Amino acid sequence: MRTVPKLTLDDARVIMDAAERKAREIGVDMDIAITDDGGHLVMFHRMDNARITSIDIAVSKAFTAAAARRSTRAYAETSQPGGPAYGIHVSNQGRFMIFAGGLPIFIDHVIVGGVGCSSGHSDQDEAVAQAGIDAFLKSLKGK
Repeated sequence: MRTVPKLTLDDARVIMDAAERKAREIGVDMDIAITDDGGHLVMFHRMDNARITSIDIAVSKAFTAAAARRSTRAYAETSQPGGPAYGIHVSNQGRFMIFAGGLPIFIDHVIVGGVGCSSGHSDQDEAVAQAGIDAFLKSLKGK
Protein backbone atom coordinates (compact mmCIF):
# COMPACT_ATOMS: atom_id res chain seq x y z
CA MET A 1 0.00 0.00 0.00
CA ARG A 2 1.14 3.53 -0.73
CA THR A 3 0.72 6.36 1.75
CA VAL A 4 0.32 9.80 0.21
CA PRO A 5 0.08 13.29 1.69
CA LYS A 6 -3.32 14.99 1.61
CA LEU A 7 -4.16 18.68 1.48
CA THR A 8 -5.99 19.77 4.64
CA LEU A 9 -8.30 22.68 5.27
CA ASP A 10 -5.54 24.37 7.27
CA ASP A 11 -3.20 23.92 4.27
CA ALA A 12 -5.83 25.52 2.04
CA ARG A 13 -6.06 28.47 4.44
CA VAL A 14 -2.29 29.04 4.15
CA ILE A 15 -2.55 28.96 0.35
CA MET A 16 -5.60 31.23 0.29
CA ASP A 17 -4.13 33.82 2.65
CA ALA A 18 -0.94 34.14 0.60
CA ALA A 19 -2.80 34.18 -2.71
CA GLU A 20 -5.11 36.92 -1.49
CA ARG A 21 -2.16 38.96 -0.20
CA LYS A 22 -0.50 38.69 -3.63
CA ALA A 23 -3.72 39.72 -5.38
CA ARG A 24 -3.99 42.80 -3.16
CA GLU A 25 -0.29 43.57 -3.75
CA ILE A 26 -0.78 43.62 -7.53
CA GLY A 27 -4.10 45.45 -7.21
CA VAL A 28 -6.41 42.83 -8.77
CA ASP A 29 -9.33 41.34 -6.85
CA MET A 30 -9.41 37.64 -7.75
CA ASP A 31 -11.55 34.57 -7.65
CA ILE A 32 -9.33 31.93 -6.01
CA ALA A 33 -10.10 28.20 -5.89
CA ILE A 34 -8.21 25.39 -4.18
CA THR A 35 -8.90 21.73 -4.87
CA ASP A 36 -7.67 18.42 -3.53
CA ASP A 37 -5.72 15.90 -5.62
CA GLY A 38 -8.91 14.72 -7.34
CA GLY A 39 -9.92 18.22 -8.39
CA HIS A 40 -12.67 18.53 -5.76
CA LEU A 41 -13.14 21.99 -4.27
CA VAL A 42 -11.63 22.47 -0.81
CA MET A 43 -11.86 26.25 -0.59
CA PHE A 44 -13.07 29.16 -2.70
CA HIS A 45 -12.82 32.90 -2.14
CA ARG A 46 -14.18 35.72 -4.25
CA MET A 47 -12.60 39.05 -3.43
CA ASP A 48 -15.01 42.00 -3.40
CA ASN A 49 -14.45 43.26 -6.95
CA ALA A 50 -13.50 39.99 -8.63
CA ARG A 51 -15.37 39.21 -11.81
CA ILE A 52 -18.48 37.11 -11.36
CA THR A 53 -17.76 35.47 -14.71
CA SER A 54 -14.41 34.28 -13.33
CA ILE A 55 -15.86 32.16 -10.53
CA ASP A 56 -16.35 29.08 -12.68
CA ILE A 57 -13.10 29.73 -14.52
CA ALA A 58 -11.07 29.75 -11.27
CA VAL A 59 -12.71 26.55 -10.04
CA SER A 60 -12.15 24.86 -13.40
CA LYS A 61 -8.52 25.99 -13.52
CA ALA A 62 -7.90 24.42 -10.11
CA PHE A 63 -9.69 21.23 -11.22
CA THR A 64 -7.63 21.01 -14.40
CA ALA A 65 -4.31 21.63 -12.66
CA ALA A 66 -4.99 18.95 -10.04
CA ALA A 67 -6.62 16.35 -12.29
CA ALA A 68 -4.17 16.74 -15.18
CA ARG A 69 -1.18 17.36 -12.89
CA ARG A 70 0.04 20.15 -15.14
CA SER A 71 -0.32 23.90 -15.26
CA THR A 72 -3.17 25.22 -17.33
CA ARG A 73 -0.60 27.37 -19.15
CA ALA A 74 1.00 24.16 -20.47
CA TYR A 75 -2.34 23.23 -22.05
CA ALA A 76 -2.83 26.73 -23.42
CA GLU A 77 0.31 26.19 -25.46
CA THR A 78 -0.42 22.63 -26.66
CA SER A 79 -4.16 22.91 -27.28
CA GLN A 80 -4.01 25.22 -30.27
CA PRO A 81 -5.19 23.88 -33.66
CA GLY A 82 -2.70 21.29 -34.84
CA GLY A 83 -1.26 20.88 -31.34
CA PRO A 84 -1.05 17.54 -29.51
CA ALA A 85 -3.82 18.50 -27.05
CA TYR A 86 -6.12 20.23 -29.55
CA GLY A 87 -9.74 19.77 -28.46
CA ILE A 88 -8.97 18.90 -24.85
CA HIS A 89 -10.85 21.97 -23.64
CA VAL A 90 -14.17 20.22 -24.31
CA SER A 91 -13.30 17.22 -22.13
CA ASN A 92 -14.68 16.67 -18.64
CA GLN A 93 -17.99 18.31 -19.52
CA GLY A 94 -16.15 21.47 -20.57
CA ARG A 95 -14.38 21.89 -17.21
CA PHE A 96 -10.92 21.48 -18.72
CA MET A 97 -9.35 24.96 -18.72
CA ILE A 98 -6.65 26.01 -21.15
CA PHE A 99 -6.11 29.53 -19.80
CA ALA A 100 -3.04 30.20 -17.64
CA GLY A 101 -3.68 30.65 -13.93
CA GLY A 102 -4.13 27.08 -12.74
CA LEU A 103 -1.21 25.36 -11.03
CA PRO A 104 -0.85 21.89 -9.52
CA ILE A 105 0.39 21.52 -5.94
CA PHE A 106 3.05 18.85 -5.47
CA ILE A 107 4.78 17.55 -2.35
CA ASP A 108 7.78 15.41 -3.22
CA HIS A 109 6.46 14.70 -6.72
CA VAL A 110 3.03 13.66 -5.37
CA ILE A 111 0.02 15.73 -6.42
CA VAL A 112 -1.97 17.05 -3.46
CA GLY A 113 -4.18 19.63 -5.18
CA GLY A 114 -4.54 22.56 -7.49
CA VAL A 115 -4.94 26.32 -7.28
CA GLY A 116 -6.92 28.29 -9.84
CA CYS A 117 -7.10 32.07 -10.04
CA SER A 118 -9.06 34.29 -12.38
CA SER A 119 -9.97 37.96 -12.87
CA GLY A 120 -6.61 39.36 -13.95
CA HIS A 121 -4.61 38.68 -17.10
CA SER A 122 -2.96 35.27 -17.35
CA ASP A 123 0.37 36.28 -15.81
CA GLN A 124 -1.40 37.91 -12.85
CA ASP A 125 -3.62 34.87 -12.30
CA GLU A 126 -0.60 32.59 -12.35
CA ALA A 127 1.44 34.84 -10.01
CA VAL A 128 -1.36 34.79 -7.43
CA ALA A 129 -1.65 31.00 -7.63
CA GLN A 130 2.13 30.61 -7.33
CA ALA A 131 2.25 32.88 -4.28
CA GLY A 132 -0.22 30.59 -2.54
CA ILE A 133 1.75 27.46 -3.41
CA ASP A 134 5.04 29.04 -2.37
CA ALA A 135 3.61 29.95 1.06
CA PHE A 136 2.24 26.45 1.50
CA LEU A 137 5.56 24.79 0.65
CA LYS A 138 7.36 27.18 2.98
CA SER A 139 4.92 26.30 5.79
CA LEU A 140 5.82 22.61 5.39
CA LYS A 141 9.46 23.33 6.16
CA GLY A 142 8.44 24.64 9.57
CA LYS A 143 6.60 21.44 10.50
